[in-house]
Amino acid sequence: MLAPLRFIWNATRGHRLAPWRSEYLKWRVETFSGKKAETLSTKDIFGFIWESKWELFSFLLWTGRLENEVRKRG
Repeated sequence: MLAPLRFIWNATRGHRLAPWRSEYLKWRVETFSGKKAETLSTKDIFGFIWESKWELFSFLLWTGRLENEVRKRG
Protein backbone atom coordinates (compact mmCIF):
# COMPACT_ATOMS: atom_id res chain seq x y z
CA MET A 1 0.00 0.00 0.00
CA LEU A 2 3.02 2.28 0.17
CA ALA A 3 3.41 2.45 -3.61
CA PRO A 4 0.22 4.50 -4.17
CA LEU A 5 1.26 6.94 -1.47
CA ARG A 6 4.75 7.18 -2.96
CA PHE A 7 3.25 7.91 -6.38
CA ILE A 8 1.05 10.68 -4.98
CA TRP A 9 3.97 12.11 -3.00
CA ASN A 10 6.17 12.21 -6.12
CA ALA A 11 3.39 13.49 -8.40
CA THR A 12 2.67 16.46 -6.15
CA ARG A 13 6.28 17.54 -5.66
CA GLY A 14 6.37 21.29 -5.19
CA HIS A 15 2.61 21.44 -4.60
CA ARG A 16 2.05 19.04 -1.71
CA LEU A 17 -0.13 21.45 0.26
CA ALA A 18 -2.11 22.34 -2.87
CA PRO A 19 -1.86 19.31 -5.21
CA TRP A 20 -4.46 20.73 -7.60
CA ARG A 21 -1.82 23.25 -8.71
CA SER A 22 0.59 20.51 -9.82
CA GLU A 23 1.24 20.76 -13.55
CA TYR A 24 1.98 17.03 -13.61
CA LEU A 25 -1.40 16.15 -12.09
CA LYS A 26 -3.16 18.57 -14.44
CA TRP A 27 -1.42 16.89 -17.36
CA ARG A 28 -2.45 13.44 -16.08
CA VAL A 29 -6.08 14.58 -15.74
CA GLU A 30 -5.91 16.01 -19.27
CA THR A 31 -4.59 12.76 -20.76
CA PHE A 32 -7.14 10.66 -18.90
CA SER A 33 -10.25 12.83 -19.27
CA GLY A 34 -9.58 14.93 -22.36
CA LYS A 35 -10.17 18.21 -20.48
CA LYS A 36 -7.56 20.87 -21.26
CA ALA A 37 -5.01 21.24 -18.46
CA GLU A 38 -4.85 25.04 -18.84
CA THR A 39 -8.56 25.38 -18.10
CA LEU A 40 -8.76 23.01 -15.12
CA SER A 41 -9.82 24.64 -11.87
CA THR A 42 -9.63 23.26 -8.34
CA LYS A 43 -13.30 22.29 -8.64
CA ASP A 44 -12.58 20.40 -11.87
CA ILE A 45 -9.69 18.49 -10.29
CA PHE A 46 -11.71 17.45 -7.23
CA GLY A 47 -14.70 16.58 -9.41
CA PHE A 48 -12.51 14.40 -11.60
CA ILE A 49 -11.02 12.66 -8.55
CA TRP A 50 -14.47 12.00 -7.11
CA GLU A 51 -15.94 10.73 -10.39
CA SER A 52 -12.94 8.53 -11.18
CA LYS A 53 -12.04 7.38 -7.67
CA TRP A 54 -12.27 3.64 -8.42
CA GLU A 55 -10.30 3.89 -11.66
CA LEU A 56 -7.66 5.98 -9.88
CA PHE A 57 -7.49 3.51 -7.00
CA SER A 58 -7.08 0.68 -9.49
CA PHE A 59 -4.29 2.62 -11.23
CA LEU A 60 -2.47 3.19 -7.94
CA LEU A 61 -2.71 -0.50 -7.06
CA TRP A 62 -1.36 -1.35 -10.53
CA THR A 63 1.62 0.96 -10.02
CA GLY A 64 2.34 -0.86 -6.76
CA ARG A 65 2.23 -4.26 -8.44
CA LEU A 66 4.47 -2.97 -11.22
CA GLU A 67 7.03 -1.61 -8.75
CA ASN A 68 7.03 -4.92 -6.87
CA GLU A 69 7.63 -6.84 -10.10
CA VAL A 70 10.50 -4.53 -11.08
CA ARG A 71 12.04 -4.93 -7.63
CA LYS A 72 11.84 -8.73 -7.89
CA ARG A 73 13.60 -8.78 -11.27
CA GLY A 74 16.23 -6.19 -10.36
